[in-house]
Amino acid sequence: MPLLGWPLLVTLGVATLGCTSLTLLLWSRVHGPRTAQVGQRIGLVVAGQLAAVLFVAAALNDYGYFYGSWSELLGTSLSGSAVVHAAATHVGRHHGGPPRAASFDPSLAGIDSWSTPAQWSTRGRVEALTVVGAHSGLSEAAAVYLPPQYFQKAYLRKRFPGVEVMTGYPGATRELVSRMQYPQVLLSQLDAHLAKPMVLVMLRPTAAPPRDTECTDVPAGPQVLTFLGEDVPRAISQDLRVSPVGWGAMGDSTGGYCAAKLVLTHSSVFTSGASLSGYYHTLEDDTTGDLWGGSAVLRDLNDPEWLLRHQPAPPVSLFASIGTGEVSGTGLRDTRRFVALVHAPMSVTTEVVPDGGHNFRAWSAVLPRALDFLSAHLSR
Repeated sequence: MPLLGWPLLVTLGVATLGCTSLTLLLWSRVHGPRTAQVGQRIGLVVAGQLAAVLFVAAALNDYGYFYGSWSELLGTSLSGSAVVHAAATHVGRHHGGPPRAASFDPSLAGIDSWSTPAQWSTRGRVEALTVVGAHSGLSEAAAVYLPPQYFQKAYLRKRFPGVEVMTGYPGATRELVSRMQYPQVLLSQLDAHLAKPMVLVMLRPTAAPPRDTECTDVPAGPQVLTFLGEDVPRAISQDLRVSPVGWGAMGDSTGGYCAAKLVLTHSSVFTSGASLSGYYHTLEDDTTGDLWGGSAVLRDLNDPEWLLRHQPAPPVSLFASIGTGEVSGTGLRDTRRFVALVHAPMSVTTEVVPDGGHNFRAWSAVLPRALDFLSAHLSR
């Protein structure tokens, strides 16, 4: 039974109702000595409470897509730790058509039903596949949106700009399609002639769950920045009609931090980015551990603020949004501090969301303009 979806919710809901009903039915019917009766009643209450807690936890996970599969929840996923010494492609090259899935990822099951083959030339296509990194040795499931133009005769020789779209942490790739609705929003902007066609490569920036890698090349650990900054663009451009350079990067929260870091550290590939409620300094907590092997130098080189203070700014552009209602209260201040550090040839455009929090609603409010921004800068 998958971790996401109605089957688990229905099962836990029925279990919760069943335990509650049994408690009411059997409460006065327990037998044995008084201590045994107390023990049986405690067992009934605990069973009901446990079922209720599991139901609420599953419902919250289904809403927020924090964990996409049982293996990810239990920390047994092999996608991030496997060292795969293979060419950075999926299955084969499909310059003239859509990609095929390299392996089945349960968390992305059914995602290709976003459109039918008859609709590909008018709606585009969402396809699940696995990107395998030749340099990093990492692999990660991704959902790729191919715009309608990809399937139209007038664009058969066209190579489209690519955009890496990243979740926050822990995040799930599926939420970018179902919750944030990236494909639908881009399609709406295309139909309104506000954006130009781009290929969206939607994935998690963690790449080694359950650890929060903060898109970092961890010493003696997963080389996540290499995977996102080199392997993904190379794999996609070899497999699809996507340009190998001139990419965009965008995401929310941790994904926004990674987008900013990619344009600052891999500007030869990523020339524009969008950070939705992202942050611009390195973090260390229980989910990350020490990502820099105790090296202050490595930590600085992963800190966007430090990079702008101490290294020449690259010729890139960044869209940065932040809400005034962020719970920590430091988001707006931190964003303004980062923006103040930006200097030529780098440029930055900011948007403040009144009362916006650190949530899907605030990010969805600015998503159309963020995509328009990337489209305008990537099509130059």
